[in-house]
Order: sequence, then structure tokens, then C-alpha cells
Amino acid sequence: MSTASAAALRGIDDFVEGFLGYERKAANVLAAAGAEKDAVLANIYAGFSWMFLEAAGAKRKASQCLRRARAAAASANTREQMLLGQLERWIADDIPAAQQIGEQIVDSFPTDLASVKLHQYFSFNRGDAASMLSIAQMAEPANPGNAHLQGMLAFGYEQMHELEKAEAAARKALALKTKEPWAQHALAHVMLSTGRTSEGVQFLGEASETWVDLNSFMYTHNWWHKALFHISLGDNQAVFDAYDNHVWGVEKDYSQDQVGAVSLLARMEVAGLDVGNRWEDVAAHLEVRARDTVQPFLTLQYLYGLARAERAEADILMQAIEEKANASNAFDRMVWRDVALPAARGMLAHARRNYADAVRWLTLANPRMTEIGGSHAQRDLFGQLLLDAHLRVGNWRLARQMLEMRRTWDPDGVPLNRALAEVEARLGHEEVS
Repeated sequence: MSTASAAALRGIDDFVEGFLGYERKAANVLAAAGAEKDAVLANIYAGFSWMFLEAAGAKRKASQCLRRARAAAASANTREQMLLGQLERWIADDIPAAQQIGEQIVDSFPTDLASVKLHQYFSFNRGDAASMLSIAQMAEPANPGNAHLQGMLAFGYEQMHELEKAEAAARKALALKTKEPWAQHALAHVMLSTGRTSEGVQFLGEASETWVDLNSFMYTHNWWHKALFHISLGDNQAVFDAYDNHVWGVEKDYSQDQVGAVSLLARMEVAGLDVGNRWEDVAAHLEVRARDTVQPFLTLQYLYGLARAERAEADILMQAIEEKANASNAFDRMVWRDVALPAARGMLAHARRNYADAVRWLTLANPRMTEIGGSHAQRDLFGQLLLDAHLRVGNWRLARQMLEMRRTWDPDGVPLNRALAEVEARLGHEEVS
């Protein structure tokens, strides 16, 4: 890195360590950059931090950091110049160019694990699991024995369905560092994908003792995963405890906390739980998202939460999605027009109990939902809503097929087997009639 004071260096270190470890101290770089406007790297990382908010206004804040970094760029070294270009391209919504720069950084500076992580972030938001894995593999030879790199490998392998390799990498990471929440997260994914629900509850229960000083996303998201295991086990009280005390309420204005709450409430309802007035509190914090089309994966869940709470903002957001589908740049156009738009129509229909239209639109969108980003476990929400819509309209034979498919990874799921028993009874009654 180029010139920086000891205070700026501490802010930079906190960003890197906090970013890799999902700790709150990553935000310390904001104060460091504000206090030292000619610290190039501190201002670049501060710009990244604002962009991670995934919200309106983030670009304005990040652009201020970009201007300060540019003004001091005469003293920047090669890597800093590349990172500066990456921030510029990110603010401009030119993600392919940002990714290309990121690959160059990792190729030239393979121990820059923050750049590996950032590259994975961009790939994750596009559903590009192959890229997530390849960038971690590119850095692997230069980082032997690094727990964070093993955690990134583990999640890349899991998203590529290479579950044995994913579990091995996650366990290697945790052997190196007990508090490696991304590796814990990857291992939870493996357990969810292989129907190891009881083991998952025990594993995450023990792991939760290390979730100290984590940022709200990692804390709430790992609790979200634990709640999914409890839903499968039919342990409803534990599900409500996870939602009320751990998933919702940490950073209610943060995008990831919001979609975690929406997603879990929707799953709870599909599983037959009465969530009471919980939608209203979430929707109160979603009102500002009425025209938020930063990322399709996020937008679809904002829409569902607003619609379930019967907020007028749902119609405003639906209109914004229509506009985005027609006005996006070439990189975004296909995913918004061909995937997010029909998915949004289906989500809105389901939230408003128009199940026939939910079936129509979600059936169209679901085969391509990978393109909107998110993980397998997160995108499963859309499959669950489609299945629920089929059940609601009485498409028993198709529902049975979908339920049997789900049993391959959730064989003992209590809500699943309850729904399957109902379907079998309905079909048996039809055959008798």
C-alpha cells in the first residue's frame, strides 16, 4: 500500500479482517477514510463499504470516497490503481469490467483475499457459482493454511454441488480457525442439502457460541439457516425463537436482514405456522424500498414483504420492476425482463392469494432463477411458493411430483411429509370417486 498514517492503516486492517471474517469492525475504515482524505486505499475500501449497503444513496456516498481517492491517486501503487478502477466500474454499474479487474488483481496479488472475496460477492449476485469457485482456486496455492480462503472454497464447492469437497474445505477451515463463520455457513448448506437436519441444529447451536462481534448479515443469516433446520424438524417454537430473537431485529434497515426476515416468514407460513402481525413490522422498514431495483434477488423479496402486509408500496415497486425490465443495460436486461419480471408477477400474486396466477408466472420464472443471484437455499423460497400455489389450486399430481423431488434432500421433513400425506389422501379420494 502507499502512504497512510498509523490510524488509516488500522482502519484498512479492520476492513480487510472484518470483511473476511464478517465482523463489525470492517466499518472502522469509514472513519479512517474521513479523517485522512489522502489515504488512497482507506478511501477505496470506504467506497466499497458504502456499496455493500445495497441501497439507494450508497452510490452517492461511495462516489465521495472515489473522488478523494482519485485526488490522491498520484501516490497510489499498482494494486491501488486497479482497486480504484474497480470501485469506479462498480459505481457505474459496469460489473463485468469490475470483475475483469478483480481477476487481474487476484492473478497479480493472490494473497489479496479481500479481492478474492469481492470477486465472489459479484459472482454470487449473478448466480455464477463456477466463477465463485474458480477465483478461490486461483488464490489457493498462495494461501496455504488460510482459514478464510478455505471457507471461500467451501462455499464455491457447495454452490457447484460438489458437496464432499465443500465439507472437506469447511472442516479444514474450522480446524484452522474455530471462528470462521463463512465456513460454518458453507457446512450448514451441505447439511441442508443432504437432509442432515438434526446434525445441522446441533452443529449451528455449538457454532453460535462463536458468533461474537459479527456483522448483522452473518449473525442473522446463520440463525436463518438454523431456523430452516427447525422448520424441517417441526420444532415450531424454536423457529419463532430464531426469528424473534436472532433473525429480525439486529439491523432492520439493512437489505440482507430484511430479505432474511421476508424469506423466513414466507417459509413459516408455507409450513403452516401463523406468524401473527410480524409482516407489519418488516413492511414498515421496507417502505423505503418502494422503487429499489438495485438487485433482482433483493427486490423480489421486498415486493413479497410489502404485498403480504398489504402495503400500497407493493404496486409502486411492481411498476419499478416493469420499468427496470425495459430500461436496463445490456448486462442486466435479460435477467430483469426474462426472469425477475415474471417472478415478480408470481410473487405478487402469491402474496395476494391469487394462486392461479402465482402458478402461471412462477412456473415461467423458476427454471432460470439462478440468474438473479442468491444461494441454492435462498432461491428455494421461490420453489416453495410455487409448490404452495399448486397445492392451493389443487394440482395434486404435479404437487406430489414436486414433493417427492424435495424428499430427496429433506426425507424426514415434517411439513413436507404432512403435505405429501394430504396430497396422497386427495388423490386417493379422486381415484375412489
